[in-house]
Formats: sequence, structure tokens, C-alpha cells
Amino acid sequence: MDKGLHFMFCVITTMLLLRESSQTGEKNDPKMLAASKFGFGTDSRGPEGGLPTLTVTTILEDPYVMVRSAELEGYCIDLLKALAAMLHFSYKVKVVGDGQYGAVSSSGNWTGMIGEILRQEADIAVAPLTVTSAREEVVSFTTPFLQTGIGILLRKDTVSQEMSFFHFLAPFSKETWTGLLFAYVLTCFCLFLVARLSPCEWNEPKNEENHFTFLNSLWFGAGALALQGVTPRPKALSVRVIAAVWWLFTIALLAAYIANFTALLSSGSEQLPIQTFEDLVKQRKLEFGTLDGSSTFYFFKNSKNPIHQMIYEYMDKRRDHVLVKTYQEAIQRVMESNYAFIGESISQDLAAARHCNLIRAPEVIGARGFGIATTQASLWTKKLSVAVLKLRESGDLDYLRNKWWETSCLHKSRERWSPLQPQALGGLFLTLAIGLALGVIAALVELSNKSRHAAGHVKKSCCSVFTEEMCTRLRIKENTRQSQETSGRANA
Repeated sequence: MDKGLHFMFCVITTMLLLRESSQTGEKNDPKMLAASKFGFGTDSRGPEGGLPTLTVTTILEDPYVMVRSAELEGYCIDLLKALAAMLHFSYKVKVVGDGQYGAVSSSGNWTGMIGEILRQEADIAVAPLTVTSAREEVVSFTTPFLQTGIGILLRKDTVSQEMSFFHFLAPFSKETWTGLLFAYVLTCFCLFLVARLSPCEWNEPKNEENHFTFLNSLWFGAGALALQGVTPRPKALSVRVIAAVWWLFTIALLAAYIANFTALLSSGSEQLPIQTFEDLVKQRKLEFGTLDGSSTFYFFKNSKNPIHQMIYEYMDKRRDHVLVKTYQEAIQRVMESNYAFIGESISQDLAAARHCNLIRAPEVIGARGFGIATTQASLWTKKLSVAVLKLRESGDLDYLRNKWWETSCLHKSRERWSPLQPQALGGLFLTLAIGLALGVIAALVELSNKSRHAAGHVKKSCCSVFTEEMCTRLRIKENTRQSQETSGRANA
């Protein structure tokens, strides 16, 4: 009996030792260690809670999924963590075996992440996977978590416009320059008019010479624009009011012009000459292309838009020269040559954030989205869609977008410059108009006071004397010419 018990004890001890040795060997296996390091085939939340476990396929692409410090991180990893926390599931992440997104091969089978879902090697695909009609026929997509489109990536120094001969006019818009010209002429005319009406400036029209002729008034206004004192110098209060308001107007105007012109020069260039795809087709300085065999290339091929057809014909005829194999090659070519890359706008935004000498043109076409792919009729499709919508409504998707697309060029960025519009100087124009009105009213008051005093001496009504004075001052040249002709005839 003792021998039997001893034998059983030895057997049990041996089995326990063998089991412990087997587990130790698995832990020390290099493949398992690598999988644990990169998170491939591991449960990030742990299965001990009895949560459903999903196998997630993805692809390594900056900034969606990256290997940093022996761990996976990126936009899609953060998104996956947020979804798992909301829907209470655990997951195992694996990188797609063939490094492809998913397309139909020559044999008729799907490759990439779409193929892995169809072969049930993965439950969902969380990656920058574009939702297309062909993919939607074989798998199901959730609500897009990122919106993108087709844009144009350029190098800043290749699209900088050369300064035109009249570059100094750029600080103000055409409407502003028109308004300034009108204000200048109107002010000079008011100076000329008030100097004639005011008896303090021109007391005896028949005997004195009025220095404020219209040409002299134009010269006076131009001198104020140049911050130079010019003659004639105003004597009457009404003329001085107009002159003072005009000086104030010119000082503020010059300050605005200098500030905007400085901003224009510091901005380095004017507005991008290539704003749209039509601008890209019309120019001849830059070559342009896209990824060979990409969805972007086939978008232009299938489009009925004439501009898009022209772009496709250009790329198709020069495919060996303008089409690139990889996205990194496209970025390198844009940076080193006169080349514009047509591709995913959101990826171009990332390139512009990482490389300060790159910029994306404003126009984006072919709006599309990145969605999470699941098997057809999967119960997770709707749950994931609702979760994505909640993340969008709460601002979490915007936070992730700003986090992973954060630019390293913030210290070099400049505010977008634009010509100064008339609305920005609206208060200044209003002040000038009020000043001109006050000057004219002051001149009429001065002339009215003189007419009232003169009416007492000649025993006429004030209105008649005021009318005679005004007619005399406004028609003095005509009267002088008539008197000179009369005197000439008398001498003859």
C-alpha cells in the first residue's frame, strides 16, 4: 500500500514538473516574445473578464498604426481602445500578412485586410481603409471615422508667385483703391469750394487772389498723403477743419498700408496660384501624377468631368515618368523637383505637418471616408457605427485627429494674408465724410455772418446779400473775364 501511494506521488510530481517546463518553454519562445512585444495575437484587455475577443487586422502606416518602443501606437490604436472601452470587448491585433489594403487579384480572390476578413482570419479591420462600392459588396463598413478626398500636394517655393511690377498696390484691394481715389478728389474739391466760400480765406473776391485753386488743392491733398507740409496754408477755420481731418485720414491710411505691406512681404508669397485642379491643368511649370494603380488614378479614369479626363490623359501618356510606386517616393519627388502629387488629402495634410516646405492646395474632390470593415451580417457593424458616431459627437475623433496630425511647423506658420477691403476702413471713411461736412457747414456759417453784417450797411436783406456773395465767389473767374473784355473794348 505504501509502495502504491509512493508510486502515485511520484507520477503526480513528474506530471507537474513537465507541465511547468512546457509553460516555461512557451514563455521563452522568441516568436511568442515578439508577438507579445508588438501586440500581435495578444489580448490588450485580458480575457479573464469573460469579454468577447475580436481579432483585428490592420496595416502599418504613419500615423494610423506605427511600431514605437516595441509597441503599437497611432490613431487607429487609440480608436480601437476607445471602441473597446465603449462596447466592452477585448481584442487581438495582427498586421495584415501581405501588407495590402484589399483588392481583387488576377485569380479573382481578395487580397489584404479584406481578404483576411473574407477568409475569417480576422473579425474586423481597423485601418485607413477607404469605403468603396467594390469592397462594400463583399464586406460591411461602419460609419466613416475619418473623411478624406483627393488633393494636390505642392512644394511652397514651386508655387510662389513672382512679384508683379505693381506689387506695391497689393496691400489694398481694387475696391479700396477706388474708394481712396474718390475720397482724395472729393476732399480736394471741398477744400477748393470752402476756400472760395469762406470770407476768412477770401475776403475780397474782386481784389484778392484765391490761392486755393483746384490744382493747388490737389497739390495740398497730395502733400498730406506724403506727410509733407505744402502751401498754400489755410487761414479760415472751415478750411483748417477739412485739412485737419484729411491729415488724420492720411496718417491712419498710411499706417494701415505700411502694416499690410509688411505682412505681405513677410508672408513670402501671395495667394497660391494653384487653387484648383483646373489651375493645375492650365499651368506648364509643374508635372503632376499619383500612385500607380491607386484608387485615385482610377477615379480620374472613370470620371466624366472634362478637367478630370485631361488629368487622366496627361498621367496615362506619361505614366512611366509621372506615376510613383509608393507614397514616400511621391513625397520625396515633391520636395526635390517641380512635381505636384495628387492623392489622399488627409495624408497630404500629414505630409505638410511633417515637412514645413510642403503645402496642400485648397480644393479637395472625390469625398470619401475611412471605415471599419466587418464581415457581412456581423452583429458588430451597427454597434461599431453607433460607437463611432458617439465618439464624433463627443469630440474624441477631433481630439485624435489633432493629436496625430499635430504639425511641427507651428513656429514657422504665418497667418494667411489678404488685401485690405473697404470695410476695414469704413470708420476712417466715415470720419472723413463728417469732417468734410463740418468744413462746408463752417464755411457757410462764416459767409452767412459776413452777409448779415454787409446787409446792415447796404440796407438789403441778408438772403439777397448771401446769394450775391455766393454767386460772386463761385463765378469770379467768369465775371473777371467779362470785366477784362469790357475794359479791352473801351480801350480800343
